[in-house]
Amino acid sequence: MPKRTESSTRPAPAAGQGQGQILLLRYSGDLTTKADATRRHMTRRLVDNLRASIKASGRGARVRPSRDRILVELDPPTPGGPSEGGPSDAEMVLRLARVFGVQSVSLTHAAPWQTLEDVVREGLAFGESHVRGQRFAIRARRMGERHEVKLRSADVQTQLGSALLPGAAGVDLSNPDVTLFVEVDRARAYYFVAKERGVGGLPLGTQGRAVSLLSGGFDSPVASWRLLRRGVALDYVFCNLGGRPHQMEALQIAKRLCDLWQHGTRPRFHAIDFDPVSREIQRSVTTRFWQIVLKRMMLRAAEAVAARIDGLAVVTGDAIGQVSSQTLQNLAVVSHGATLPILRPLVGDNKDDIIAEARRIGTHDLSEKVGEYCAIVPSHPATSARLAEVLAEEAKLDPSILERALAERSEFMLPDLDLTSWDAEALCARERRPGEIWIDLRSRAAYEEWHAPDALSLDFPNALRAYPAFEKAQRYVLYCEWGLKSAHLADLMRREGLAARHVSGGVREARRIAEQGGR
Repeated sequence: MPKRTESSTRPAPAAGQGQGQILLLRYSGDLTTKADATRRHMTRRLVDNLRASIKASGRGARVRPSRDRILVELDPPTPGGPSEGGPSDAEMVLRLARVFGVQSVSLTHAAPWQTLEDVVREGLAFGESHVRGQRFAIRARRMGERHEVKLRSADVQTQLGSALLPGAAGVDLSNPDVTLFVEVDRARAYYFVAKERGVGGLPLGTQGRAVSLLSGGFDSPVASWRLLRRGVALDYVFCNLGGRPHQMEALQIAKRLCDLWQHGTRPRFHAIDFDPVSREIQRSVTTRFWQIVLKRMMLRAAEAVAARIDGLAVVTGDAIGQVSSQTLQNLAVVSHGATLPILRPLVGDNKDDIIAEARRIGTHDLSEKVGEYCAIVPSHPATSARLAEVLAEEAKLDPSILERALAERSEFMLPDLDLTSWDAEALCARERRPGEIWIDLRSRAAYEEWHAPDALSLDFPNALRAYPAFEKAQRYVLYCEWGLKSAHLADLMRREGLAARHVSGGVREARRIAEQGGR
């Protein structure tokens, strides 16, 4: 949640003709307090994550870490070059402030120096326009050991302040209109007037992996973000109770978290069709226990996914008392259904605070549109369930229902998704054309229940591995349950030069096309 702590309406001037800007990044306090070996490990991971974020931006840059700071030297935009049309310097400041482990970012003017006079002369050229008519202060800092940087910060402040004073309204060390910062290492001096507050925390990926139960509402994305800030790399598990609309809404939120906050990792979205599980609960379980049993089944589903990715915990958006299944007693009973630790970072938060945080992290507007899809809300739910009662109810369930749902789950690699292209008309098949190869991406069991005439069976996980070897001279049409897996794969295939379309309405639309026949 970056926030500007010092600001100016005037940007720092360029460091020289044809030279790119230099960003000065400060380490979070969580990182600097670690022992040397741990700090080195975390710094390496932070640098890797910064480079991943820069690469994804399309802007060229070099990252140079030191004990005190990280310098990011941005390539200047060049006509026809990779940086042309990419993010601006100011946008890169905001982008890197979102990398966990960064305390703040400054866009600087950098200049080489040999003497104190060099530092003062360049500082005067940089700072004169900023302090004109303003009451100002100078804050100087030496980066490095005393024998490496043979300057005293107090001398820089005194002499540069004296040089700037004639054009200013005066010096005010307590409440200045503008503060000019100078940081000096053994080679260069860096001048700036603004610090963009970073998110701090620990570098993503330094604290292991976990899965987050993502519903699409306000709570679970905020809970996920809080664990990301603590360095935990997350995959998302989505238990779908609302078909295509619900899955698309949750997928958009997971994609937003990935794009804004998860550079340096490749998170996946695991979608599980929970409608059969819901119907089995309604058929077998006493009504007042529906919600508690459903929550326990979702935890088991998340644990099964975590086992496949070496996940160490399950993250949820639970908050005490928010709904009937989240009373303290019910949370205890629900938790008993899991063997992995359950992390509940929102457990003591108020709803309005969670919603405000969703705005800051960028998921609010998407979560606000998510509908209510849970069809098993009893009129008199149990608010203080006993474990023995719930275990007796659970024993009535057919365990194969959850096992099949897990076996047929879908995985989406979030960094590879281009959701904006999925509904493009050119990607959608509205009729069957001669010579096309149709591929059913559902499970073999679903394929055997019904499939389009002459369609091949290739379930989604295997199709993701196999499509690069597909014959490029052929034309392909894909379909799945709701048109989401097929859209993703068709998009990937087109990027590889394959002629691919998909049935956007899923298996229902595929049936219509099959019944219609031909064109």
